[in-house]
Amino acid sequence: MTKNMETGWNFDNSYVRLPQSFFTSQNPTPVSSPKLIIFNDSVAAFLGLNSKELKSDEGVAVMAGNKIPEGASPLAQAYAGHQFGHLNMLGDGRAILLGEQLTPSGERFDIQLKGPGRTPYSRGGDGRAALGPMLREYIISEAMHALGIPTTRSLSVVATGEPVFREDELPGAILTRVAASHLRVGTFQYAAGARPVEELQALADYAIKRHYPEVEADENQYLSFLQEVIKRQAKLIANWQLVGFIHGVMNTDNMTISGETIDYGPCAFMDTYDPATVFSSIDREGRYAYGNQPNIGIWNLARFAESLLPLLADDQEEAVTLAQEKLADFSQLFKSHWLGGMRGKLGIFNEEAEDESLIEGLLDLMQKNRADYTNTFRALTVDKLENLKLFDTPEFAVWHKQWQERLERQQESKDSILQRMKKSNPAVIPRNHRVEEALDAAVNNEDYSVMEKLLEVLSNPYAHTPEQEDYTAPAAATARPYKTFCGT
Repeated sequence: MTKNMETGWNFDNSYVRLPQSFFTSQNPTPVSSPKLIIFNDSVAAFLGLNSKELKSDEGVAVMAGNKIPEGASPLAQAYAGHQFGHLNMLGDGRAILLGEQLTPSGERFDIQLKGPGRTPYSRGGDGRAALGPMLREYIISEAMHALGIPTTRSLSVVATGEPVFREDELPGAILTRVAASHLRVGTFQYAAGARPVEELQALADYAIKRHYPEVEADENQYLSFLQEVIKRQAKLIANWQLVGFIHGVMNTDNMTISGETIDYGPCAFMDTYDPATVFSSIDREGRYAYGNQPNIGIWNLARFAESLLPLLADDQEEAVTLAQEKLADFSQLFKSHWLGGMRGKLGIFNEEAEDESLIEGLLDLMQKNRADYTNTFRALTVDKLENLKLFDTPEFAVWHKQWQERLERQQESKDSILQRMKKSNPAVIPRNHRVEEALDAAVNNEDYSVMEKLLEVLSNPYAHTPEQEDYTAPAAATARPYKTFCGT
């Protein structure tokens, strides 16, 4: 472990102690004219870093990949992944893990550069990233954190001073990403492929020690490990559904073992409620549509369970049975988290058998009337039932009466109900047109004030303040549906 007293870097790199097949030691490729675009002081403080030093030329050089900080051990990770259902050998094609930062509280976090140049896993790519997608990840990941949803964080975005070439020439940038780890379902798929079982076991032991040390003493720690990952993913995806978040590319290499949301490429938040909503330009079949995310979650977890089979039991049939029993828990776990969250959104404290039909009734009305997802719950929270077509329908009047009768059957006061709803229903989300507005100003005009204001508004989404009002409106209707693209 090496600590730099000036900057606060305090690296202790455990991943590099795994078998060599899991990574390739690799330094970033230096860039010509690094310039700090945005820096996250709160993340720096949490990590125990000195913001002033990191904003200096020397600190920016580290975040640009031009300088390796003392104690770092840069590497690119190897992994596989099912991409839209097809298994491929992947790896960090445009990312390099600098090392693992130990925080003042003793927690361990990966510090990764995204866009620092080619690696052995780049598969013909340039290993670089464009400014717009890196700022997009910064905005959305920080918004997710403010919403209380487990996520990777963003420490900074640095412009490289060099262009990247996609369909057009774009300004290049590097994002410094902070994660509990970058262990993925795809990492285990890679280990379970052509690797010796001893390497799979080494990876599983490492993941357990790092993320689930409480199961180390269990009779079958690998089965317990599978169970805990299932639990975290069920809760994570329920949280996505509750705020209308659509990941967009739920490949197995984008599902973390830690239970954090990772990789904000074609992601977006839903405006009009429709379970079939897809924004990603490459998801033509709706595989990763909003309403299909729980199904994809269990599909990905099944691939994870398959990779663990050699560790679950010596007998293959027994291992499959054990895995299937744990996977069968996902649906109920997800439903429990989702129902609990929806009860919160409606101010319900206790449980009644009819709650699910009450919730589904509202969602059906929202879909039928093309109501805005976030604003419908926001209006119910502050009791301003106007400006949405849904609220003028006879069907809603019937539903509203049923809801009010349901609230009256519990002991909590009106103020307690209001506070529960406020804590469960964000007033603001990163609306797609607001994100695009901020990115356009930043990339095309070098005006970062629009993004900074948006980040400020999104930093406290449950505040329900007048200052947030301008950011609550959905985009104006257009003939062309909104599309997102993988940020490469």
